[in-house]
Amino acid sequence: MFHSRRLLATALVATAAFGLAACGPDNSSDQAKGGDSSAAATTAPTATAPATGAATGAASPTGKPAPTGKPSGGADNGPEGFCTHDPLPAGQKWIVPVKGTTATTLAYKDTKDVCGVNDVGFEPTGADKTAPFAPTVKGHLSSVVKPPKDVTVDDLVKHINECIAAPHNDKGFYPCQNNDFKVAIDASGKVTEMWERAVS
Repeated sequence: MFHSRRLLATALVATAAFGLAACGPDNSSDQAKGGDSSAAATTAPTATAPATGAATGAASPTGKPAPTGKPSGGADNGPEGFCTHDPLPAGQKWIVPVKGTTATTLAYKDTKDVCGVNDVGFEPTGADKTAPFAPTVKGHLSSVVKPPKDVTVDDLVKHINECIAAPHNDKGFYPCQNNDFKVAIDASGKVTEMWERAVS
């Protein structure tokens, strides 16, 4: 009787031990399915730093950085886009003609660059200056409403003086622009060529 009780107790302990072992994690199936949260935590991929150039936005479905909404700069942001004119060859500069220009002499002001929305602007600066026209001076007029026109010194002076008197005149000899001219002056100080800048 005592022996049978002892066998029964041993059998119960063995059964209990087997049941506990059966309730443990199944390392073969749960890990494969990600069912064990502790295992998943140790095997989850770690975040990596974004590649250079992608630091400003998360990746989009196309693999490109998503926009951040921060402006990228340039002309669309306002006048900061165009503040300096392109370099000119030696002997050339941007000027604004002033009253006093005749068939023999250009009266003008030097200019400084100012920021503009669509292009750099030129602001007259300093005292009035004069320079004689060379006998072979060439004039080139430009407009956004008419084709460019090459002119003699007489027609160049006529256009300059009309546009000084009425800056927005489009019914005179040739439509007026902003009266910005690029001028070439030779080593003797004579004006050899002038180009009007067309502006919208």
